[in-house]
Amino acid sequence: MGQKTLKKIWGFVIALGAFLILPFTAFGQNRIQTGLDNSVGTLFPRYGIAGSTSLTGPNGLIFNVVDTLLMVAGAIAVLFLIVGGFWYITSAGNEEQAEKGKTAVVNAIIGVIIIVLSYVIINVVANFVAGGG
Repeated sequence: MGQKTLKKIWGFVIALGAFLILPFTAFGQNRIQTGLDNSVGTLFPRYGIAGSTSLTGPNGLIFNVVDTLLMVAGAIAVLFLIVGGFWYITSAGNEEQAEKGKTAVVNAIIGVIIIVLSYVIINVVANFVAGGG
């Protein structure tokens, strides 16, 4: 893969990451805004990054930062799953390209599994530290 193609892929990954991470606000009628506040309020809390769990102080901040990083890592892993599938489908008999696609898909699936398990472990630890478990 050439350097130009690699730069395009990383540019796409960064742009997609920015689109998925940055919260956005839709201005509309009051009922619509209330519905958006209810659905988006859990992803992007109004009270700061440490205010979305029952933990307060540094522990809450640490767990929320880790949760956010795991969400970003999950989005990137899914992106690589899509890219690997695209490489595999468009290999057109090229064994090297097909193997590259298979490897990317397998590695992305392993990454998604690790990220999901990490998310579960972090939330179990957070609930235990908060006294809920």
